[in-house]
Amino acid sequence: MKATLLCSLLGLVLLAGCDQKSDVPVGGTEVETKSETQSTPPGTPSAPQTNNTNEVAIIKTSEGDMVIEFWPDVAPQTVASFKKLARNDSYDGTIFHRVVKGFMIQGGDLVSKDPAKEAEYGKGDPGFTLPAEFSTRQHVRGVVSMARMGHDINSASSQFFIVLGDATFLDGQYTAFGKLIKGDDVLEKIGNTPVKFYGDERSRPTTRIEIQDVEIVPRDQIQ
Repeated sequence: MKATLLCSLLGLVLLAGCDQKSDVPVGGTEVETKSETQSTPPGTPSAPQTNNTNEVAIIKTSEGDMVIEFWPDVAPQTVASFKKLARNDSYDGTIFHRVVKGFMIQGGDLVSKDPAKEAEYGKGDPGFTLPAEFSTRQHVRGVVSMARMGHDINSASSQFFIVLGDATFLDGQYTAFGKLIKGDDVLEKIGNTPVKFYGDERSRPTTRIEIQDVEIVPRDQIQ
């Protein structure tokens, strides 16, 4: 599966990986603006009856740590899925494989654990998809949201992005499920990482920015 993030502001399709086999072309495609009916794909994991609002995630990277708070009130299934993947160590060893300066950093691709499979980056997933959970939460700096495949609103899985600037044109089109509460300097550092062209998009970091661990902890453990 290839998850994508569409960006009309930049006038191109921001793909999870610029693989030429994608059904969505790289470049020149605008954000889909028509309304789409939400549906739950077969095999989608159900959210638990309770979702601990006192928990946060520490994303430990090769560039430093970032801490995000969750929004289970607006995206319960997405939050539950992210926590489960983190607790299963699924994110350990993945990288931020796409950095679009001034816009967002994207990671969570399970294939990216293997440096030898760079051509496959953007296809990694945990074997299931999630239904869209749109809300009125805005895509501003530090907001964490789910990448998806093309125009399929119910195709998010493990890949996520963190907003670097004002991306409110994505509101109501991507599932925002949390926000950075610590580590803005790390976000800035990753956002300024030198990038190179991969396909038609200049977004592939020239060095590996590794997610070493994602730890789910009580909020009161964060100083």
